[in-house]
Amino acid sequence: MMRKASLIITGIVIGAGCATLGQQARVLVGSPALAAAADTYKNLSLFGDVFDKVRADYVEKPDEQKLVESAINGMLTSLDPHSSYLDAKGFKDMRTQTEGKFGGLGIEVTQEEGLVKVVTPIDDTPASRAGILSGDLIFAIDDENVQGLTLNQAVDKMRGAINTPVRLTILRGKDKDKIEVKLVRAEIHIKSVRSHKQD
Repeated sequence: MMRKASLIITGIVIGAGCATLGQQARVLVGSPALAAAADTYKNLSLFGDVFDKVRADYVEKPDEQKLVESAINGMLTSLDPHSSYLDAKGFKDMRTQTEGKFGGLGIEVTQEEGLVKVVTPIDDTPASRAGILSGDLIFAIDDENVQGLTLNQAVDKMRGAINTPVRLTILRGKDKDKIEVKLVRAEIHIKSVRSHKQD
């Protein structure tokens, strides 16, 4: 009887050992995925900690929405140069550009030394008809100085409803002669391809 009992007990121990090994095998197989998930949540927790620290201790109160959007944009641009995040306004602006028409003045612009620089007026638009030239610096829009505005903010101020007036203060030439130009916004059609015949 004792021997039989011992065998039964031994069988239970071996069975338990097999069950334990089986569990360990399952954990080992799943461990890379679990570790990756743990790392992801750890990094998200780190982001939350940094975000809270910036929000609490930065010298000026930050724009929290802008912080989050910048973080998302940073994540996407790290993938490739063409990926980015658009908020509702950015998406609307993109639609305006891709649909090819909007109410505006008809100038291609960039930013230089805090001012808006005219790259080129678009043919047959309010800007070209008003005599705006490549290289002109837009100093003010409706008497509001553009210094301190982003390029997008300045462009938004020049765009608007069709047939509404806008006044630009322009600096022209080496002497930065100040010129006031009054324009009326019109529907601007963007030509994706332009051609020029050169003799």
